[in-house]
Amino acid sequence: MSTSRLEAFSDGVLAIIITIMVLELKVPDQPTLAALANSYIGFLTYLLSFIYIGIYWTNHHHLFQLVRQVDGPVLWSNLHLLFWLSLYPFTTAWLDDMRVALVPTVAYGVNLLGAAIAYYVLQLSVIRLPETGQRVREALGRDLKGKVSPALYLTGIALAYVRPWLALVPFAVVALMWLVPDRRVERYLAATDTSTPSS
Repeated sequence: MSTSRLEAFSDGVLAIIITIMVLELKVPDQPTLAALANSYIGFLTYLLSFIYIGIYWTNHHHLFQLVRQVDGPVLWSNLHLLFWLSLYPFTTAWLDDMRVALVPTVAYGVNLLGAAIAYYVLQLSVIRLPETGQRVREALGRDLKGKVSPALYLTGIALAYVRPWLALVPFAVVALMWLVPDRRVERYLAATDTSTPSS
């Protein structure tokens, strides 16, 4: 089975997730800059979640540049990832509504951790494919950022019990770490002179 339907479906779901998140932003109740300033938490939590969705979208695109065919386990692994990402609007809105309280902050961290684990599972399911698994393994290399990210999420979850807002620091660090464009796949494709499969 080609990757085109999987990629198109994933792109559509991610677009809907972003749309739902922006609709959750609260409009200021007064036509003043002060009222706008009071919405800063909602904007910052939306921005952080938007960046995360963007990171997953770009990395998902890069991953499937290396894949020509998918099977059932890859499809289900992809759905597993989309499940965790689809919770972002809920946990982001809760974090905003409760002004970064303990339980919503922990829930947000668990959501981030769940998505990271799901993406790792997706990578493993792609690596086990006979045709392209070796290419994916070689392109990803040691995947240091992928290994450090869950540790930072766990750190953030633990820090939430000290002060909930402290949890946002490692969460933001992970986002900044991945915000730098990841060129591993492009470098691998250029080095091996492999044509990109059609999507």
